[in-house]
Amino acid sequence: MKKSAMDIVVRSTEIDVNGHVNNAKYLEYLEWGREAWYEEAGLYYDVFLQMGIQTVTVNININYRRECRQGDRLAITTEPERAGRTSYVLRQEIVNDRGERCADALVTCVTMDSETRQSTELPDLLRELFPGNRE
Repeated sequence: MKKSAMDIVVRSTEIDVNGHVNNAKYLEYLEWGREAWYEEAGLYYDVFLQMGIQTVTVNININYRRECRQGDRLAITTEPERAGRTSYVLRQEIVNDRGERCADALVTCVTMDSETRQSTELPDLLRELFPGNRE
């Protein structure tokens, strides 16, 4: 699987006192995009639990590039960037319907053993989604 995309419309409840989307909401939008990416790959939460793992976000490096306002239509894209032994990085972007990039981020996640709560190796079902790891 390469890139996943989902569309949203900015609602009034997502606007802060400055009249635009609050910075914390961008992180929520990115989370929605990651969930859509996992689901499109067939990696639902219960699939991970059956494998005995969970995924944990450990770092988000985000660039806020343009404000988003109420009524804006946004596309949130997520694509695999790279995978390590126990961690992986997803590249995400938020683009408005005028084609302007509003934010971009690199999100690092770790796979964690559900019982021991310690990092564990990426399962093959996840690893094969990343460049250079496909057969």
